[in-house]
Amino acid sequence: MDKVLREQIKDIMQHEVVPATGCTEPGAVALCVAKAVETLGCEPERITLRLSKNVFKNAMGVGIPGTGMIGLPIAVAMAVVHGDSKRGLEVLTMPEEQVEDAKQWLANHADCIDISVKETSDKLYIECSVTSGLCSATAVIAKRHTNFIFLKKDDQVLLDHKLGLFQEQDNDDDPKEDNKQRLELTARMVYDYATTAPLDELEFLRETVTYNNAASECGLEGMGLHTGEILMEQARGDMVHTVVARTVAASDARMDGCTKPVYSNSGSGNQGICCTLPTYYYGKLKGCGDEQILRALTMSHLMSIYIKRGIGRLSALCGIVNATMGVSAALTYLEGGTFEQIGYALKNMINTIAGMVCDGAKPSCALKMSVGLYSAFVCAELAVHSRVVDSTDGLSESDLDCSIRNLGRLGKEGMNQTDDMILDIMTHKRN
Repeated sequence: MDKVLREQIKDIMQHEVVPATGCTEPGAVALCVAKAVETLGCEPERITLRLSKNVFKNAMGVGIPGTGMIGLPIAVAMAVVHGDSKRGLEVLTMPEEQVEDAKQWLANHADCIDISVKETSDKLYIECSVTSGLCSATAVIAKRHTNFIFLKKDDQVLLDHKLGLFQEQDNDDDPKEDNKQRLELTARMVYDYATTAPLDELEFLRETVTYNNAASECGLEGMGLHTGEILMEQARGDMVHTVVARTVAASDARMDGCTKPVYSNSGSGNQGICCTLPTYYYGKLKGCGDEQILRALTMSHLMSIYIKRGIGRLSALCGIVNATMGVSAALTYLEGGTFEQIGYALKNMINTIAGMVCDGAKPSCALKMSVGLYSAFVCAELAVHSRVVDSTDGLSESDLDCSIRNLGRLGKEGMNQTDDMILDIMTHKRN
């Protein structure tokens, strides 16, 4: 592989696979609040948040790290009282005494927070306006969870990258690269990079195992829906069930507000967990060598990034779809599968779980992860026996990249009305 191309792919991976604490959407909202408060320069008297539907949906029912509480108000309070925007998506990592400060602040200022949906064509949009007396400040994040596109203090605009923001096509690359030729990945490029890149370029992925395994250990103690804990009790040494149990336990912990950071993928902690742990655990249980496991981790993460690019950063299509597709490719590789057989696994997955919708971040995300992972094992097993769905079936075509693009169209364009319906249902429950 050409060195320049390899460097571009390495940069994409290092940009997309990063640490994050707590669910990514509340973390991004807290980051935006922290920046707005810092820009204001004092404690605000009023905080107004306007969020895209996808951000609002993903932040409604998820646990906030170390608080024992769910939802955005406590995340906002933490950002106001002890937030530091320099910490990025780890802005919600705080010692217990700071969390207690935030809870006390919220108890006294809950009516100062106004949160609602903003009608916008951008699926990832967070706008925070804060006021104190006659002073005001506004911060806006869009497209990426840490991408500030607008900052204003009183009447002075400090940053304005709004021009060109609401384009028809959702460019997930670094905004600084928007005017350059976007690198179009292919499945073959992913495979070639994963199998031939110098190992020193891939070493950082070992840290994803350390971080995400720590979250798994927490989940196995009984958090969230206890999915991982219960599945592990029933695994009885079965390799597949053990791998799934240990993986979804990390999601149990993360969705329940575990304070341990995990490595995310494409802006999602659950996707990062999913791309990392089953690949690592299965490789270890099978006795694969360290290099093979490291290359499998690369394939899992990078294939998920490639597929997610077509779907869009936030979608009504659950992120477990692209993440477990990456896992299916990695499992096939660990079984000694060829590139052609990896393509079979991906096509099998497209025709299995393409309809899984995202109905917000919450503890039951662990259940969706388990469904995707069991499917990944089945699809990979078929693939290594050279069995693949027919090109006339559903979203699949004879060409692998065309099949992946079809999935992307479904997630980006075909499910917009689904997104509206899910949000309407979630905000009009009678419980």
